[in-house]
Amino acid sequence: MSSTAPSEPNAPPIHHHTTRPLDAIAIAVIVLLCLSWGFNHVAVKLALHDVPPMLQATIRSVIATILVAGWCAVRGIPLFRRDGTLIAGIAVGLMFGLEFILIYQGLVYTTATRAAVFLYLAPFIVVLGARVLMPADRFRPSQWLGLGLSFVGMIVAFGVPTPALDPRQTLGDLMMIGAAVFWAGTTLIIKASRLNGTFPEKVMLYQLVSSAPMMALAAWFAGERIERWPDQQALAWMAYQAVWVVSVTFVIWFALIKKYSASRVSAFTFLTPLFGVAAGHFVMGEPLTLAFLAAVAFVAAGLVLVNRPRS
Repeated sequence: MSSTAPSEPNAPPIHHHTTRPLDAIAIAVIVLLCLSWGFNHVAVKLALHDVPPMLQATIRSVIATILVAGWCAVRGIPLFRRDGTLIAGIAVGLMFGLEFILIYQGLVYTTATRAAVFLYLAPFIVVLGARVLMPADRFRPSQWLGLGLSFVGMIVAFGVPTPALDPRQTLGDLMMIGAAVFWAGTTLIIKASRLNGTFPEKVMLYQLVSSAPMMALAAWFAGERIERWPDQQALAWMAYQAVWVVSVTFVIWFALIKKYSASRVSAFTFLTPLFGVAAGHFVMGEPLTLAFLAAVAFVAAGLVLVNRPRS
């Protein structure tokens, strides 16, 4: 007879993937996700002429809620079973909503370039938070070097933010830093709480259901409205955001966080703004520079160091 005691019914499952490096398949998947998110920046811009930003976020969350809930019904994923995830689920939902409200509103006050640099402080916050919440996921010096190289790549691509020219720009910068904190917070809570033992679709629905009313309220306060029925281009880019980005890629992202080291997965998000620049070139004809190519080299070298297995 086994001497192992049975686990409690509501106890979270034990995971052994806290420090697991990404394998080749996982790396390919997360590169696809970052590529999708890079094009999402373009999608938001190309739909703005008909749908204001906060309303875009609200509409895509409502559509994604219906799609993900439908997928759960088809697959028989239990959404209302008591599993001890409610409090953590509400917490990440509030953080998810605040993150996007701060991003969209922050872009009103600061430039997209400054926003990219400040928002991608998030991987550093994840690594620092993991030292407390997941001690086994602490970065080695070589991994910190890799994270630093990737951030240098960001600076090469977008430039060092100069001192803010007016208080509104400072406010926008602070909003982007706040968004980075909330983004990192959702990652850490998902990895360190009972959410790590539930279905990624359920994790996504916690965030969608909690954040949609928040973003709708923010759109109302901002006075946003749709003046006319969106044209085909705006509808297509909205569909891309709601169906592919939120309903599919975000769910895959949470599955990756659950299976692999949260710190290593987060580091790969440095690819997203670079893909955003590339998307701007291919879709909108924006120029690519030699600095961008150098930035790609820095980020790639950094990610190699971050994901190198322990000897």
